[in-house]
Amino acid sequence: MLDTYGRKYAEPAIRKTADRFLTFGWTANQVTIGAFIIGSASGLIYYLGFPVIAVIVLWLSGFLDAVDGSMARATKTSPFGTVMDVTFDRIVEISVILGVAFLYPDIMWAALLLMASIVISMTIFLTVGSVSENNGVKSFRYQAGLAERTEGFIFLSVMMLAPSIVLWTTLAFFAVELFTAGQRFMEAKRLLG
Repeated sequence: MLDTYGRKYAEPAIRKTADRFLTFGWTANQVTIGAFIIGSASGLIYYLGFPVIAVIVLWLSGFLDAVDGSMARATKTSPFGTVMDVTFDRIVEISVILGVAFLYPDIMWAALLLMASIVISMTIFLTVGSVSENNGVKSFRYQAGLAERTEGFIFLSVMMLAPSIVLWTTLAFFAVELFTAGQRFMEAKRLLG
């Protein structure tokens, strides 16, 4: 939801950074890989006892993830770049969830439910994207929902920064992901019915 409605506020910084990287001769795929490396380290950084650094690294990777898309649209999008982007985004999220779950093994069951809900939501998202006509600026049809990347990062940040409520935050994230999956499923029925 925040990605869909709040992007316009972050767009100037995203665009300026994308333009700067393009002048350096960097490609969107290079930035995607950089964002992946930075972001996938966040779970390990958290597990090692540096929650604030882990959150900063997570958000930096998210910013770079937005920049790489802007760079791709300014030059030439690549189908493989899209595959890398979506895959690497999930690995970053998984790294944080695993870092939290390994640090707090008593919430492992909730972390598994959360990952299952992400799999369900992303399955619907990607399937609808592959069988629908694209009418947006992204390389495939983008289904908005209650939980988009920014909401996920907010939940992941709270999970890392507020250990006293990590179980409840994880379960709330799970519920929001399931709700989003339902939204996307109903939209798919309406679009493809």
